[in-house]
Amino acid sequence: MQRRHFDAEHVAFRDLCRSFFLKECAPHVEAWEKAGQVDRDVWRRAGAAGMLLWEAPEAYGGQGVRDYRYSQVLAEELYGTGSAGLGFGLQSDVMPPYLIDLTTDEQKARWLPGSVTGDTIWGLAISEPGAGSDVGSIRATAIRDGDTYVVNGTKTFITNGLLLDKVVVAVKTDPSQRHKGVSLIVVEEGMAGFERGRHLDKIGQRSQDTAELFFRDVRVPVANLVGEEGRGFGYMMRNLPQERLGAGVAATGVMWRALELTVDYVRGRRAFGQVLGAFQNTRFELAAIKTLCEVAQAYVDKAVVEHLRGDLTPEDAAGLKQWTTDTQNQVVDRCLQLFGGYGYMNEYEIARLWRDSRVQRIYAGSNEVMKEIVGRSLDLDRPA
Repeated sequence: MQRRHFDAEHVAFRDLCRSFFLKECAPHVEAWEKAGQVDRDVWRRAGAAGMLLWEAPEAYGGQGVRDYRYSQVLAEELYGTGSAGLGFGLQSDVMPPYLIDLTTDEQKARWLPGSVTGDTIWGLAISEPGAGSDVGSIRATAIRDGDTYVVNGTKTFITNGLLLDKVVVAVKTDPSQRHKGVSLIVVEEGMAGFERGRHLDKIGQRSQDTAELFFRDVRVPVANLVGEEGRGFGYMMRNLPQERLGAGVAATGVMWRALELTVDYVRGRRAFGQVLGAFQNTRFELAAIKTLCEVAQAYVDKAVVEHLRGDLTPEDAAGLKQWTTDTQNQVVDRCLQLFGGYGYMNEYEIARLWRDSRVQRIYAGSNEVMKEIVGRSLDLDRPA
């Protein structure tokens, strides 16, 4: 496909990312899957290569580049090299709107330099055992006491949960309110009462550490409040379109990787005296899959361009996230089928892609919620 929204700088960054992932990550995926997390040193090496939080201002060690196309390139190469399982996307894609747009100069000076170098790993703690997509129902609290907040509560499904050094936590600073009572506070490693729970045993994405977090009377300086008190829900909703776009970018990366692996496999696997690729069913299946990959890529690239212009609406991002991740699961499943029994063996990458893909329809807002958002935008309750 011709993709005209990239320029020479993005091509150079793609070469950098591909070289890094092939050398530093792809050879270690199996070991990381077994360990349940990646080596911390890979974060520092990525930071040294300029692959983390490049949006940070130059004064704090970043490159000051606010261009989502770099996030798209990084994700495509991450999945295209079989290196899935790293939390770089959260650090460089999800976190910048919080760490750059909402922070004071004092906070930037404290938090950004280490985030760029990979010495500081971030998490975002929103979900709770009893609250997922319904953020207004969170129960974690941060009650003001002088120059500190006292934080109590439990968070779950936290990406980078075991490795993180700092985490932006969604809390209720006014428990009597729903959405208007939500604020964002940074809790840091070493604060008394901040504990990590169990390493969650997931179906897929096993090398990306996910954990529960517990907060028991954790005293957090008021200076760690992100943005304004009571506006946390609005901040999160404002950032969701980009997060959902990221899910679509990841979906296309996985789809292309699954197609590549399957084409290679059917060229070499023989059945009934000929290679699988010679069967009409194989050709028809892969032709249909290739078309789906191209349609998804065009859909995502269009959304990226709209996002760069500031025109990507929440409804459009929701529809994109729902369709691309549903299609991702369909594509990977059809590819696995062409592997036959070997596709069910964990030693084959296609099996990992199949396991890893399932959560895409759940996080960043379940696909049922995405359909509801799009459906509401149609104003179906209005009389004809």
